[in-house]
Amino acid sequence: MLSVLVRAGRVWLAHWPALLAWLLGGTLVHFLVLKLASFVGAQNAVGGILLLPVAALALLIAYVAMFLVVRDGMPGLRGLAPLPSDPTERRDAFLSGVLGGILPFVAFYAAWGFIREDVITYTNDAFEWQFIWGFSAALNGRDFDSAGTIDDLGINPLTIGLLVIAFVGRWAYKRYGDRVPHTFGSRRVFGVVAVYLEALWVYLAAYLITDLVGLVTGWVETRQGTVWLGDLRDGLTGWLAPLGILWDGVGWLLGEVGGIILLPLAWLTIAGVIYGQAVKATTPRLSGTRFTRVRARYGSIPARARRRISDFWDSLVVSRFRPVGAAIVLMWRAGPVLIGGYILLFTVVEFGLQWLLIGVSRALGPHEYLGFWVPMSVALVMIATLLVEPLRVAVIAATYDQTVTALADADRSAGDVESHVSGNSVGVAATRDRDEQPVGGIARQQDETGEVERDR
Repeated sequence: MLSVLVRAGRVWLAHWPALLAWLLGGTLVHFLVLKLASFVGAQNAVGGILLLPVAALALLIAYVAMFLVVRDGMPGLRGLAPLPSDPTERRDAFLSGVLGGILPFVAFYAAWGFIREDVITYTNDAFEWQFIWGFSAALNGRDFDSAGTIDDLGINPLTIGLLVIAFVGRWAYKRYGDRVPHTFGSRRVFGVVAVYLEALWVYLAAYLITDLVGLVTGWVETRQGTVWLGDLRDGLTGWLAPLGILWDGVGWLLGEVGGIILLPLAWLTIAGVIYGQAVKATTPRLSGTRFTRVRARYGSIPARARRRISDFWDSLVVSRFRPVGAAIVLMWRAGPVLIGGYILLFTVVEFGLQWLLIGVSRALGPHEYLGFWVPMSVALVMIATLLVEPLRVAVIAATYDQTVTALADADRSAGDVESHVSGNSVGVAATRDRDEQPVGGIARQQDETGEVERDR
């Protein structure tokens, strides 16, 4: 843990101005996009919903830039993947990092309630615009029509339709993007469009899943079995107070696990996907009678149909979840000591943010609640976050670099080192937006070629 702390300190001291600038820029763009989305959504629901994912994308781009900025202070990662020297390779690496980071970042963004917060802000601001316009229209003796506006996200035809269109567009670019001509920067423009479409469908899907989970949870809470469980708890703890304390303590512990353990691991996973580096790990292989029977049935399908299914599965699932799985395997192989130390450092930084807010509030002294603390609290939280967040990024990057270094040294001593690097560029391992190799690589291609020959 000491080596991680030293590396984090060096990274933070060397790069905090750039980290602060990127974070400030991403936060500002996020705020402005939400305001623009509410203004547009107050007039047209589709326009407002289409702008909402851009707010989350602004934060993702800022974090991708922050993680890439500190790469020159990560000797372990530099040894496996030297920094690209060509500007085009750097742009491709940045684009790959954004594309690969969308899925885990938006999943984290939804799990911690940030998407719902964005939607609430968007809806409230849009209603404020409509109130102003409606009041102005009433003063001038005109009617104000609000039909087809705002339309809060949810399980409705509009949201599902936009999700399907975005997913199909992203799939089409993934399938036929290599045919885009290189003239007049068209490939770069299509790459930006692909990033937006990926962000749009993942954002909408994450919100819909969150909405469905809320519906299922609400349904379960109203079932008779839940009422019986509550009665059982009251009956058991009513006459035995220590049991009630233990019950409440277990519930509190399970609730805190998300913030104490899952949050730092989620950030380390996002960093792993952005950097796209993973030391060779043994992939578990499914086995068993049922799986063997399923594989045999799958092998009886004609070769051409199997190729179509394999391509669809690779583009839909494997290419997106493989980097996430590689990052998780990397953490697993790092061992509990390194990951435990990282979680401790991450928690200390998180507590530092809280104590900073408490210290500043004590230094300012007592003031009027509505006239001072309500507006000042927003500014204090923003300033404290801008100061602490670069340190958090430094801790994450240093931990990842230490993890890669330790595993590479261990594998090198065993004579079994393999790093998944594509073209000396930092991106998402095996998730390039185009020209991706499915599982099995050349061996699978040769197998398919033989199958085609046999079909003929």
